Amino acid sequence: MNTLVTLHDPQPGDHIETVRAFNRFYTNQLGLLGRAFLDSRFTLTEARIIYELAARPGLPAKKLIEELHLDPAYLSRILKKFRGDGLLTTRPDPQDQRSQLLELTAEGVSQARILAVRSREAIAAMLTPLNAAQQEMIATAMGRIETLLSAPSASNFILRPHQPGDISWVLGRQTKLYAEEYGWNGEYEGLILQIAGDFINHFKPGREFCWIADFGGEIAGSVFLVDAGGGTAKLRLLYVEPFARGLGLGRALVRQCIAFAREAGYETLTLWTNDVLVSARRIYQAEGFVLVAEERHRSFGTDLNGQTWQLGL
Repeated sequence: MNTLVTLHDPQPGDHIETVRAFNRFYTNQLGLLGRAFLDSRFTLTEARIIYELAARPGLPAKKLIEELHLDPAYLSRILKKFRGDGLLTTRPDPQDQRSQLLELTAEGVSQARILAVRSREAIAAMLTPLNAAQQEMIATAMGRIETLLSAPSASNFILRPHQPGDISWVLGRQTKLYAEEYGWNGEYEGLILQIAGDFINHFKPGREFCWIADFGGEIAGSVFLVDAGGGTAKLRLLYVEPFARGLGLGRALVRQCIAFAREAGYETLTLWTNDVLVSARRIYQAEGFVLVAEERHRSFGTDLNGQTWQLGL
């Protein structure tokens, strides 16, 4: 028998089917497939409009159409129904004669509160069987989904000092990423474990620092600045997670190193890298670093071209 769609379980790497499967699961989990939302007299769309109007009194109808991607005629019918039920008042928008400003009546606000309480109760019932750690995992994952689908920008990230556990996590991620992207073996892990161990065990406050790029509680990148002696600081282990690349995060981390080194009174900032790390090298060049030495070497299971870069402060 021919079917209009192909029905199958998500396969590894099939992100589209994974998202579709999750959508089916979650809409059912929230009870969104029924005619009434949260056992109320409102549909899901109507309840969402009530929420927006309760949160932003005087919202232009045109804004609702744009943000919720509603058909104007469909919205007009819903607003007419709300006015007839005594939930809504409207007045002309002085900024746009083709639009109206919308505001809930006292009864409309009351209905919004009822929906909010029922929504919280429904979510609480879903989360209650889970322990605190499981609830945190769900909330964090949802935050990541929202931010990623809202087009991440540099404003979504903060640069903070490292906390216990951060450095170990960073080392594991760098090892895994560089193995996947460049074929580097366990030798690299050994090197960065030594670098990080020296940093932790011989940390010099005011002279050294580790910055963590934080994306809603998830590490998106990092960089170290260490004292190399003789008025020289060394930038080490710069990396950015794949999902955060292209947003200027690497440049922000490097600039933090430069600013800190100057404030700490260093005369020179230096770094060692390999030419396969093209994006990082572009950042160093853009920030004024100069290539001072190159040497072919075999490390991490492959042939590489090591480079030393330097910046006068």
